[in-house]
Amino acid sequence: MIARTDPEFLRVARGDAPGDLVIEKGQIVDVFTRQIRPASVLIVGGRIAAILPAGTAIAARTRVDASGRLILPGMIDAHIHIESTMLPPSGCAELVVPHGTTGIVADPHEIANVSGIPGIRWMMADAVNAPMRIWFTASSCVPASSMETANATLQRDDLAPLFDDPRVIALAEMMNFPGTIAGDAALLAKIGLGLERRGRVDGHAPGLRGRALQAYVAAGPSSDHECFTADEATEKIAAGQRVFIREGSAARNLAALLPAVTQANAHRFCLCTDDVHACEVADDGHLDRVIRRAAAMGFDGPTAVAMASLHVAEHFGLHDYGAIAPGMAADLSIAHTKAGNWSDLKIDATYVSGRLIAESGRCIDRVPIIPIPAFLRKTVHLPSGFSEKSFALAAKSNVPARVVGVIPGQIVTDSKREIPRVIDGVLHADTTRDLLILASIERHGRGGKIGVGLVQGFGLRSGAIASTVGHDAHNLSVAGVDPHDMFVAAQRLAEIGGGQCIAQGGKILAELPLAIAGLLSDQTPESVAQSQHAMQKAYESLGGSLSDPFMQLAFLPLSVIPHLKVSDCGIIDVDAFRIVPLQD
Repeated sequence: MIARTDPEFLRVARGDAPGDLVIEKGQIVDVFTRQIRPASVLIVGGRIAAILPAGTAIAARTRVDASGRLILPGMIDAHIHIESTMLPPSGCAELVVPHGTTGIVADPHEIANVSGIPGIRWMMADAVNAPMRIWFTASSCVPASSMETANATLQRDDLAPLFDDPRVIALAEMMNFPGTIAGDAALLAKIGLGLERRGRVDGHAPGLRGRALQAYVAAGPSSDHECFTADEATEKIAAGQRVFIREGSAARNLAALLPAVTQANAHRFCLCTDDVHACEVADDGHLDRVIRRAAAMGFDGPTAVAMASLHVAEHFGLHDYGAIAPGMAADLSIAHTKAGNWSDLKIDATYVSGRLIAESGRCIDRVPIIPIPAFLRKTVHLPSGFSEKSFALAAKSNVPARVVGVIPGQIVTDSKREIPRVIDGVLHADTTRDLLILASIERHGRGGKIGVGLVQGFGLRSGAIASTVGHDAHNLSVAGVDPHDMFVAAQRLAEIGGGQCIAQGGKILAELPLAIAGLLSDQTPESVAQSQHAMQKAYESLGGSLSDPFMQLAFLPLSVIPHLKVSDCGIIDVDAFRIVPLQD
């Protein structure tokens, strides 16, 4: 990209030389004023040289007629885990760029939990040739807490070398907010690193309010993407944080948080997806999907675009990005709506550095994945002696048991109590009350622990679903009616090197192999989306009604998201931040 101070760039900006490209007769979405105005965009050397009024004579080697359509700044996802698309960075870019996303801020802590710093560096290497901007944050919580078993532990000294790469722009989400507030020395050392090297630490503190919030923000985290009420978001904004409104495949917070956004405080809000499956992006879009949903709720379109571009760039100090203005990188998209209705927003073409990257919903060129090293293959190791009896948990009849209650569209869970079905002193599923057996199986060869409990909300009448995507330690999670089907599903994932599957009657009904660290596919985005659709269909055939059961399952082991979870270490009361028994 040409430098702002290059004399040739300034000649074009002055009008003394022709540009490379002009996109003319369009309607600029001005994120500074949150207005739309007719204008043309002149580009040279991958950078915007000038924004000129409609009708201005402009010299350029190539001309694109926007024909009254919208010209949007390239959108930037403020917080995403690439791994949740189940694609490497190259594949993720191919998936999201056609939807007007030209940048993402990625926390690679999923692969870090499985493969440590080498896994992060492989992700960063694969991102080099991706047709978009991919910035990274240095994963701060690997593992998320001591109540789950990961395959790596990253301390301050492990993370420090990552900041030598300019693409690393912050310390990633500090999920262990109880430890931060309590003054844990190792956590504070990581926060200090982020503040020292980048002046920026992402936060993660679901439900945190009052004096505890004040202490957490005082320690350094300057953002939060875990708000689930408007009041919480307003309090965090007032405490000086930026709130990233998340609309992913499992956690959908847009409807709850938009009422907190006003004209006066909108600059303190950004948009993100956090965890989104490939099939949802393929079907409905990425950040453009979030803007359409916001507009359908009556929210202002240009303000939503600003929250998905300029506000993100400002938060992370990305001064060349996030707006259509002189000197900015020529990252933008051409889009249209029906009769000005933003809920019908459709991206027609996406440009990165002034180069056409995607058109009519597809990337023009496919970027191949880089070679996959052996340490990222065959990462699923089931415990010695593993069998269907591994799911047998002793229980008492007529004594209330803790139950993880799935909340559709949220990654927080309910903490319930139900009288369990007990046969011969062993816990069993009860489909009449939608009570399934839930297990988390340590799969990294680090002790072979298995945590077992109950879950309500999947709706299965028979069979089992299983996944090696289990945030954040990524052990093998399985929920089911029949222990034999649970065993068959887990065994199948070990055979294929990780992934997701559904079993019934001792047979596999559908599967999605994830051969890279048990998290990512080496297949095309289209193939991944097709497999996800097939698994959804199989799940629904067994009685399930969740819109994305595997994304919901993936968060049931996460020990830092309220309220009740099951990791390989056991049942976790997140509010008390401790392991608890099935029954008291």
